[in-house]
Amino acid sequence: MTRKRRRLWVLLACGVGLGSATALSLSAFRSNLVFFVAPSDVAASPPPPGRSLRLGGLVEAGSVQKSVMGGQPATRFRVTDGRASVAVSYVGILPDLFREGQGVVTLGTLRPDGSFRASEVLAKHDETYMPKDVADALKRSGLWRPSEGAPPPAASWNTLAVPKQGG
Repeated sequence: MTRKRRRLWVLLACGVGLGSATALSLSAFRSNLVFFVAPSDVAASPPPPGRSLRLGGLVEAGSVQKSVMGGQPATRFRVTDGRASVAVSYVGILPDLFREGQGVVTLGTLRPDGSFRASEVLAKHDETYMPKDVADALKRSGLWRPSEGAPPPAASWNTLAVPKQGG
């Protein structure tokens, strides 16, 4: 075998190895990706049941129901973005800042019946902070236009009417 042919075989072997490693890495990432969705996104096109995702929005006023399940605190509540809402169930201790009208991001899976089972609940940390994904969802729904000022009080967001387009 000549020197050029040997180099060619080494380069081909390295290319195949690099391609295989890239394909394996991408397939591993695909199963671990967690996408953010707003309640109106779930209503428009629900993701497949069992797929991990982040559901973000505001805790709907009057929707929080606390109970005990197997000795653990259990909570049912609804997350809304003003256009749609999704029922969420969570078993565990909620963050201290969790309350009605506050922004939350929940990590979990959508059930076949359309409800959401959260494995983790994150609450915003002060009155001015809003997760970027939640702010983007509220802008898309038309409930908040940053050019017109600060967002309305969080406690009123599940009762706001969506502004009409073009007028």
